[in-house]
Amino acid sequence: MSIFKIPAGRGKFLLPVIIALFLTANVSAQRTIADFDKGWRFNLGDVAGAEQSTTSDANWRTLNLPHDWSIEGKFSKENPATPEGGALPGGIGWYRKTFTVPATDKGKLVYIDFDGVYQKSTVYINGHELGFRPNGYISFRYELTPYLRYGGKNVIAVKVDNSVQPNSRWYSGSGIYRNVWLETTGKTAIDHWGTYITTPEVSDRSARIEMEVRVRNVAAIPNMEINTVLYNAAGKEVCNGGVKRGQGGIIDTAFTEDIHFNVADPILWSVDKPYLYKAVTTIVVNGKIIDTYTTPFGIRYFNFDADKGFSLNGKPMKIYGVCDHHDLGSLGAAINTRALERQLQILKGMGCNGIRTSHNPPAPELLDLCDKMGFIVMDEAFDCWEWQKVKYDYHLYFKKWHKQDLEDQVRRDRNHPSVIIWSIGNEIPQQGDTSALRIAPELAAIVHSLDKTRPITTANDRPDTTNKIIKSGAIDLIGYNYHEFDYAKFHDRYPGRKFIATETTSGLEMRGYYEMPSDTIRVWPSPHGKPYGNADHTVSAYDNTRPYWGSTHEMTWKVMKKYDFLSGFFIWTGFDYMGEPTPYSWPSRSSFFGIVDLAGFPKDVYYMYQADWTNKPVLHIFPHWNWKPGQLVDIWAYYNNADEVELYLNGKSLGIKKKEGDDLHIMWRVPFEPGTLKAVSRKDGKVVLTREIHTAGAPAKIELIADRSNIKADGRDLSFVTVKILDKEGNVVPNADNKVDFKVTGAGFIASVDNGDENSHDPFKADYRKAFHGLALAIIQSKGTQGNITLTATSAGLDMAVVTIKTK
Repeated sequence: MSIFKIPAGRGKFLLPVIIALFLTANVSAQRTIADFDKGWRFNLGDVAGAEQSTTSDANWRTLNLPHDWSIEGKFSKENPATPEGGALPGGIGWYRKTFTVPATDKGKLVYIDFDGVYQKSTVYINGHELGFRPNGYISFRYELTPYLRYGGKNVIAVKVDNSVQPNSRWYSGSGIYRNVWLETTGKTAIDHWGTYITTPEVSDRSARIEMEVRVRNVAAIPNMEINTVLYNAAGKEVCNGGVKRGQGGIIDTAFTEDIHFNVADPILWSVDKPYLYKAVTTIVVNGKIIDTYTTPFGIRYFNFDADKGFSLNGKPMKIYGVCDHHDLGSLGAAINTRALERQLQILKGMGCNGIRTSHNPPAPELLDLCDKMGFIVMDEAFDCWEWQKVKYDYHLYFKKWHKQDLEDQVRRDRNHPSVIIWSIGNEIPQQGDTSALRIAPELAAIVHSLDKTRPITTANDRPDTTNKIIKSGAIDLIGYNYHEFDYAKFHDRYPGRKFIATETTSGLEMRGYYEMPSDTIRVWPSPHGKPYGNADHTVSAYDNTRPYWGSTHEMTWKVMKKYDFLSGFFIWTGFDYMGEPTPYSWPSRSSFFGIVDLAGFPKDVYYMYQADWTNKPVLHIFPHWNWKPGQLVDIWAYYNNADEVELYLNGKSLGIKKKEGDDLHIMWRVPFEPGTLKAVSRKDGKVVLTREIHTAGAPAKIELIADRSNIKADGRDLSFVTVKILDKEGNVVPNADNKVDFKVTGAGFIASVDNGDENSHDPFKADYRKAFHGLALAIIQSKGTQGNITLTATSAGLDMAVVTIKTK
């Protein structure tokens, strides 16, 4: 017999715990899922006849998916994407793969699954067109069965057309940038995204689980048994749903069976303890298992209350969320599970517990990670409906494709316990038009036809009573984008309604750059078109710069803290992202909005949230301590778990400061003199934490710090290596911009490099990087073989550094 393990990110896979079940049944598993990412050929540019299997691709580039060709290009103001779209090239690309299907698979059903292709993809098998999907973020499937040459060579060809731009308000990437899978089943099998689990009754003592199982019965088998067993996280059987006698007998039909369970003493999924169960469903015919399908899920209940806000499993909590686009910084749009995990780990360390998938369906891997790590997800569908935001965006396809795209999204994502809210639109241009009275209810009906367990919202930048989406009655949660000055009067405007801040803040900072004084608010851009900004496109890292529609981080968080009915918020943004380089345009090419920069280095405001959102002791003082003699420097401190902070300069006290009222930071204004700044936080007179900042000398050496020194030898895993420019005493040199050259030997390669500079035009795919405010990043990827990877970093006039990473 054969047991096939389905890769993570698929939402279904065979489990070791059910091997015994297979052995006792004495049959072979029918369903297999193969990673279909390796060994593709790629050509940038249109090729006549590329869909035909007889066309030669011998001179095409060989690569593995996921792949984003745009990130490999050069930044240019002239690229049609514009700086708002990341200033990188688009175009047309062709992908081809030659593969064989064993003759023994004849009589089975074979499918190809794409997790996402940006954009306008047309897929062919052996010259036959399978279909076209314009949406660059949706997952989709085609059946290959009728067109395969069993035992012979087959050619999949995919045309990707991202040439007509601008079609996005942010960096989209180009290509087959998410994973691809080849799935084989018997002619009677559980359908694609064919299970749906809900938990309608949950308490600490028991939980009622309801499950729908959809079976595709091409073989017209008249009698079958459908059995589902629940397993806990340790692989132990929890309960059995019993045997259902499946319908059948009519060829090429699908039917649904309902299965019910009662779980005693369930372990509830939460953001602090994201516990997962698995439902293993089998189809049995004449005593033999012909299909097995596994559905991970969580048991939890939640509520949005008009007065009390959000609660999870009966416990009140605020959603501390962030918005994020789909790019992975210097890696571009090409999905990588470790890169996503690192982003979520950084956000979790800040106390973040929520993610909004701005403004599109996410990669499946993101939801898998949110399930496992404990994040609440707002799963968003569309950035526009029938009216455009940019000339060639999804509005061109909305009327024809919105129903299928939205249904596919909900079916794919509805078993994830992390998904708590559906969003059917972001800042829809039709908010003020009567067409919204038609479209919003239609979209809500599509969602509710497939999932009635989660509320629906839209992210409204015009949340007043003229908003036709809200007036339609289609949404369950009224979403406010910005307008924090209206929060307190929400119930005056919408009595008895439920609130969520779908997008907030838009604070602007550049990591490591500081301007004095820090206690005045800058509005960049201003609402009246007044001149603003700095000639070198810098923004101070103090939390004192905002666009006219937004606020500083402190301004919004102070309001959110005050009122219970404010169920939560999603800050724009968790990470800097490619494109939309507000407050500037070219030569800037990525955003300044992130709490964390593009390379994954936290900006100072990260510690404001960490101090308020976590229980871990925090004392963060900034800026650096390299200034002109006598210059007045504003020293800020974020802290918690303490009554006061005392600041010292070269051993002399500069006084004690305490937060008063709703203060979120304290400040000293200090004339600069070289030496050491020391901050001491105390509670009840006892020292809690001490932090020091030293005046740095000239750059003297490089330090390399790998976030993980052991990675998987799977060809995908990554180690993120922080590069620091230090003086001879080991202090980071705050304004160091030394060019660092990298050399890699052994079982890995440089996937990309970065430094967090929003204005840099250096390539991400390179073996060098200039430091930015003393830091840079090298991302090292496994080649797929076991061994050691050695990264060496050199720079003129500096001591070199070496780090070794093991793959196994």
